[in-house]
Amino acid sequence: MPVRKKLFLTTLACLLPLLAGCTVGPDFRAPDAPKDTRYNNRELPAKTISTPVTAGQAQSFDETRTVQTDWWTRFQSDKLNQLIAQALKDSPTIAAAQATLQQARLTWQAQSGSTELPHVDLTAGAQRQLFNPAAFGQPGNSSLFNLYNAGVQVGYLFDLFGGNRRALEALAAQTEYQQHELDAARLTLAGNIATAAMTQAALRAQLMAVSQLIAQQEEQLNITRRREAIGAVGRNDVLALESQLAQTRAQVPPLMNRLSQTNHLLAALAGQTPAGFEVPGFELDDFTLPASVPVVVPSTLLQSRPDIAAAQALLHAATAQYGNAISTALPQINLSAGLSQESLTTGTLFNPASTIWSLAGSLTQPLFNGGLHSAINAVHASLDAADANYRATVVQAFRNVADALRALDNDAKLVADQYTANQAAQQSWELTRQQYQLGSVPWLQVLVAGQQADQTRINLIQAQAQRLTDTAALYQAMGGASAASAAQPPVGLAEQSQPVREAKSQEEHP
Repeated sequence: MPVRKKLFLTTLACLLPLLAGCTVGPDFRAPDAPKDTRYNNRELPAKTISTPVTAGQAQSFDETRTVQTDWWTRFQSDKLNQLIAQALKDSPTIAAAQATLQQARLTWQAQSGSTELPHVDLTAGAQRQLFNPAAFGQPGNSSLFNLYNAGVQVGYLFDLFGGNRRALEALAAQTEYQQHELDAARLTLAGNIATAAMTQAALRAQLMAVSQLIAQQEEQLNITRRREAIGAVGRNDVLALESQLAQTRAQVPPLMNRLSQTNHLLAALAGQTPAGFEVPGFELDDFTLPASVPVVVPSTLLQSRPDIAAAQALLHAATAQYGNAISTALPQINLSAGLSQESLTTGTLFNPASTIWSLAGSLTQPLFNGGLHSAINAVHASLDAADANYRATVVQAFRNVADALRALDNDAKLVADQYTANQAAQQSWELTRQQYQLGSVPWLQVLVAGQQADQTRINLIQAQAQRLTDTAALYQAMGGASAASAAQPPVGLAEQSQPVREAKSQEEHP
C-alpha cells in the first residue's frame, strides 16, 4: 500500500474516536420495584386445608423457591410433558416469535455496522472520450483518448451528540423486547395447554359420571316398569323416571361439544389440525397436585414475568428514541475523503504521479424548522405512554398473582366442602332408593335425592379440576418461562446508570 494512502487511512482512524462526543437525552435505568412485601391485603395461611381425595391434599406456599422454567412437569403427567414439548417445537406462534426475534437482532446488527463504522466504497471505471478544443474557443484538432480511474471513497457521520448511539440503543431494547415476547409466547402456550388438558380431563370425568348415572336410571326404569306391570306402582312413577332419564341424557351433548372443542384447541396449540392430530386422553388421576408451590417475592416478580420485562424493554427503547430525537436539533458533522488514481493508460494507472485525493467536511445546524420542536415533544409523549404502560403491566401482574394465590386457598376449601357434600348426597340417594324399594317413600323423593347426588358429584369433579387449573395459573402468573433468558442480556445493551427521567431538566444539553 502506498505510504500516502496508509497515512491517510491511519489518520482518519485516529480521528474517529476523538470526534465522538457525549450522548444527549436521559439515560435509562430500570424503574424501582414496588415497595409491597406481599400480594394480598392479608396474609395467606402457611398451607391450605386438605381432604381425603387426590386433588384435595394440602398445598404449602414456599417463598424461598424460584419458578422452574418447565413448571408443568410438577404435575407429573407424562402425557402433558410430551404434548407441551411437541407444541413448543411445532407451534407456528413460537416459530413466528423466533423469526421476529431474529429479524430484530439482524436489524440491530445492520444498523450498528452502517452507523458506527465508516462507509468505504471501491470505485473503478473506464471511459473513451472525444475532446474538441473548438468547444472551448481553442484552436487545434479533436483528439480521442481513454481515461482509466480506480479509487477508494470514505464517508463518516460523526456522532458528536450520540444520536446514532441512542438509535442503536433503541434497536437493542427492541431486540430485548422481542426476546421477552418469545418467552411470553412459550409461557402462554404451556399454560394454555396445561389448562386445556385439565379441562379435558374434567369433561371426560363428568361424561363418565353422567354415563354411570344414566345406566343406574335405566336400570331403575326397568324395575319400575316391571312393578307397574304387577300393579305395585302407578303410571306416574314410570313417567317421572322416564322424564328424569331424558333430562340426564340431555346433559351429554353439551359436554361432548365442549370436549370436542377442547380437543380441537389442544390440536391447534400443538400446531396441528384437528383432523391430523391424535389428542391424548387425559384423566384427573393423570395429574398430581404439587404439594408446594413457589411464591416469588414482589421485587423478583419484575424479573421473572416476561410481560413486565417486555414492557420495561419498550420503556428503554422509548427513552433512547427520545435522546435520538433531541440530537436532531444539534449540529451534524459529515466527513468524506477520497483517494484515487487516474491515467490515460492502464500501464501507468497506479503510478504515484497519477494519484488524486480529496478531503471534505460539512457541518449542519438546524436554524429554523417549524415542526422540529413538535416532533421532539411527540417522542416525549411516546416515552410517557411507555412509562404508563409499564406501570399498568406491573399492576396487572400483581393482580394476577393475588388472584391465583387467593384462588388456591379458596379452591382447597371448595374441594373439601364439595367432597363432604358429595359423600352425604350419595349416601342419601342410596338410602332413599332402598326405602323406595321397601315402599316407605314416594318415587318423587328418590328423584330429588338422585338429582342432588348427580349434581354434587359433578360439582366435586369441577372443583378438583379448578384447583388444578388455578395451580397452573399461579405458575404462569409467576412467569417461569422467562427465567432462562433473563440471565442473558440481549446483544447491544450497555449498562445504564442514570434514572430514566433524571435528565428532563437538562435534556437540551449534551
